[in-house]
Amino acid sequence: MNNPFAWPILKADCLQALTPDFDALPIALARQWNCALAFCKKSERLLWVVCKTTQAHLFDWAIEYIPFDALHSPRLVDPDSFSSWLNSHESTMRALEQTNQSNQRELNISEEGLDLSIAGISQTTNPVVRLVDSTLFDALQAGTSDIHLETTSTGLQVKYRLDGALTQVANIDGLAMADQMISRVKVLAELDIGERRIPQDGRFKVNCLGKAIDLRVSIMPSVYGEDAVLRLLDRSTLAGHSQQLTLDALGFDRQTLQHIRRLANAPYGMLLVTGPTGSGKTTTLYAALTESRTAEEKVITIEDPVEYKLEGVLQIPVNEKKGLTFAKGLRSILRHDPDKIMIGEIRDTETAQVAVQSALTGHLVFTSVHANNAFDVVGRFLHMGLDPYTFVSALNGVVAQRLVRRLCNDCKQTIHIDELRQIVHQCAILELDESNAPTIFKPVGCPNCRGTGFKGRKAIAEVLLIDDELRDKITNRESIQAIKTHAWSNGTVPLINNAIQLMKAGETSWDEVRRVAFFN
Repeated sequence: MNNPFAWPILKADCLQALTPDFDALPIALARQWNCALAFCKKSERLLWVVCKTTQAHLFDWAIEYIPFDALHSPRLVDPDSFSSWLNSHESTMRALEQTNQSNQRELNISEEGLDLSIAGISQTTNPVVRLVDSTLFDALQAGTSDIHLETTSTGLQVKYRLDGALTQVANIDGLAMADQMISRVKVLAELDIGERRIPQDGRFKVNCLGKAIDLRVSIMPSVYGEDAVLRLLDRSTLAGHSQQLTLDALGFDRQTLQHIRRLANAPYGMLLVTGPTGSGKTTTLYAALTESRTAEEKVITIEDPVEYKLEGVLQIPVNEKKGLTFAKGLRSILRHDPDKIMIGEIRDTETAQVAVQSALTGHLVFTSVHANNAFDVVGRFLHMGLDPYTFVSALNGVVAQRLVRRLCNDCKQTIHIDELRQIVHQCAILELDESNAPTIFKPVGCPNCRGTGFKGRKAIAEVLLIDDELRDKITNRESIQAIKTHAWSNGTVPLINNAIQLMKAGETSWDEVRRVAFFN
């Protein structure tokens, strides 16, 4: 073991992926003995990195200073690579120490906050690692769905997506700090830290206070450097919810629930859920599938990625790198004798065609597609080249949904009469005047809602039920107004009407209504 010539050699590119731990072995000793302790993200352990120009008595010295596990897993590196690697991390460490001391007040990170971060994720004292960890920990505590790290001309802006809306939480001065934070995220996601000209995507996991958190990372080049978006997925919470996930828990009104349950319990055909990214489409599909499935049915899903885990359901994750796409997986699923199929998202013509054929051959298909409202879905599929008659024959109904932020009950305030007059003037659909107007509230902000004025969200939807008359109108390519008029006469309630009902009930604000629902 103490023969350096028998130790494995570490390539220069592998060395760059390691992060030296100057807390475990100070930089002065690293330079004196030409070695370092480095953290390997892939194996999640410390490696003892040793320059090929080893000194006499190195192993005798290392027995006292190097941890046992690292001592018995040394790696030899080229002298030039080792020197440049050590120099770059030492200068970064010095710069970060200065930046951290000068910007401590601006970053508004107290020792209590750092202690929480350390307790939640890691125990390193590296300023960048601590800052990234504390950001992750704080975001998880706040219930954030996404973290945005945006590089500006002067530093880095940290934003959280809380209840579907972006909120700035920190402004970090210094482009050096911004670059190091982005690099830290790239190291965690096992991305190329040397490549800054093209987008990169990755993922990693952290354990925080006993919870396993999955993070999907998107890196995008910008004029000032790079931006990163981290999507947080608490699988422990999802696993618990999947056991009791129901449509009732999503907050839909009674009529919407009746329509969705009717579509989810059909013997065959297609149920489409549409809406923008982050509108809860997948959750609605899972809730409908969970409520409607029985022990006598074979249920198969294909998703990217699998977000909820359901007992008794065959769930297939898409793996495009290995050639498993939605379309290819769906063709194989049909040979697996399913009764119900859930397709995470229809993205291309081939997937759409196979999904429609599945619905026409006796299967009940649950799926989603991106469209602005229930009526735009038809145009989206026709744009993919599908035959109108075949498509509408397979389609049972469309659910177009949004998530509306709910006002914080601790700080919401009633609006003034002048504001009420403006709302009535802007939206004739309210059918209000000052004499019969309900009490309408607006957001204020308090510590309980982190100053946003909102806490939690509720789902609203418009449900388009497809009957024979509507199929004829679509096949004959009648005007969109004729299709809407028929749908409304059959009980379809527009999104804007549902959003306004929430406002009248005091659950949301006028600005939130306008944010989630469009009206003429």
